[in-house]
Amino acid sequence: MPLWFVIAVGGVITAISLGVRSTFGVLFDPITTDLNLGRGSFALAIAIQQLIWGVSQPVAGAISDRYGAARTLAAGGVLYGIALALMARASSTFELVISGGLLTGFAIGAASFAVVLSSVGRMVAPERRSVALGVVSAVGSLGQFALVPLAQWRLDATSWQNVTIMLGLVVFAAVVLTPALRGRASDFPQPTTAGQVETKRTLKEELRRASASRDYLLLNAAFFVCGFHVTFIGTHLIAYAGDLGQEASTASRALAVVGLFNVFGSLAAGFLGARYSNTKLLSGIYGARAVVITGFLLVPPSPTMTLIFGALIGLLWLSTVPLTSAMVTTQFGTDHAGSLFGIVFLSHQLGAFLGAWSGGAVSEATDSYVPVWWVAVGLGVFAALIHLAINEGPVPEPPPSTSGLRIRPATGMASVLVFGLALAGVAAAFAPLSAAAEDAGELVRVCFVALG
Repeated sequence: MPLWFVIAVGGVITAISLGVRSTFGVLFDPITTDLNLGRGSFALAIAIQQLIWGVSQPVAGAISDRYGAARTLAAGGVLYGIALALMARASSTFELVISGGLLTGFAIGAASFAVVLSSVGRMVAPERRSVALGVVSAVGSLGQFALVPLAQWRLDATSWQNVTIMLGLVVFAAVVLTPALRGRASDFPQPTTAGQVETKRTLKEELRRASASRDYLLLNAAFFVCGFHVTFIGTHLIAYAGDLGQEASTASRALAVVGLFNVFGSLAAGFLGARYSNTKLLSGIYGARAVVITGFLLVPPSPTMTLIFGALIGLLWLSTVPLTSAMVTTQFGTDHAGSLFGIVFLSHQLGAFLGAWSGGAVSEATDSYVPVWWVAVGLGVFAALIHLAINEGPVPEPPPSTSGLRIRPATGMASVLVFGLALAGVAAAFAPLSAAAEDAGELVRVCFVALG
């Protein structure tokens, strides 16, 4: 099967999966208004969705590596459609959490770009990998550009329940494309620079290398920030624009513009990543996000400025993904790329959890999104600095008795979660103490339940 066709199919599947997910920002106010729920309730469902998406990602990656991406994506697509159908029938916070949170989270974990990128990444030569992943991410961005305004258009003419059913049918249609990504990791051995086939390691051995790698752990911490940014903005931008007195259609167009300009950002990241240092490019992207968000907060609000913000942040939206995915493959090879990128993506989704939850909780408690916007600025600076300390070369084999840094998976995830909770606490400090304490307690309870 021609490589261009595989890349195109991967992009279309990503476009549908992430495009449908992007419409949840359009559905945010209609659902909370129709069901008479607070913003915090739906935000909690979206936050749990992001967390479950992240927790399921390493498992979906391992299944994809072993049994093939086609089966994994097909199963995820079917579950995605079912979850959306159940969400259309939801009438309470609990039902939204189950359908739009838990089930949708598991489905996107199996049917999203992490599985697609690891599959495409192992099918191309190392020197072309960054470009190929950039093209897939760029095509995937068109889903947001097309489906967000489509959802808004249908929402103006019908109910949110009918729109959700329509989106479920779109997801079901994508399942027919999954056979194009048939193949397991073992079917695509990659030559090293010396012309030899890369050393075969078990997943346990690769996890041992990863747990001892300072650079891999720093990459996890930085990708946490990406998750916070894109989920907070994608979920809450329309509601924030409404607080500023702007029409919902303006903000939905801004989200569509994010998807359109992400095409150019992802393509540029892919091509530049093939020529320049990925870590320095990522540092620049996160730093630029901090500057763009700061400008959005300081410039007098208007519909025009919201659209300009959508264009600028769109250039930086998913441009981190091809570069981060390529770095993981460079560090560890292709045999377990799905699993190892899945772990990095779990960190991304912990950030996404806090971005979705803190936006709803702080807005509901203070009637303002501004504190969370400033947390997003600080996180951008944090990620920019972290990337300057990462070595993007192959990770060496740890010695038999490593005396350096060793982090078990549970400890590592707990550390990232505690870090995120501390950042969310900064935002919650702007709320009344009683409301902040109640929201923090609920967050901890949900995290422990979700993580078992």
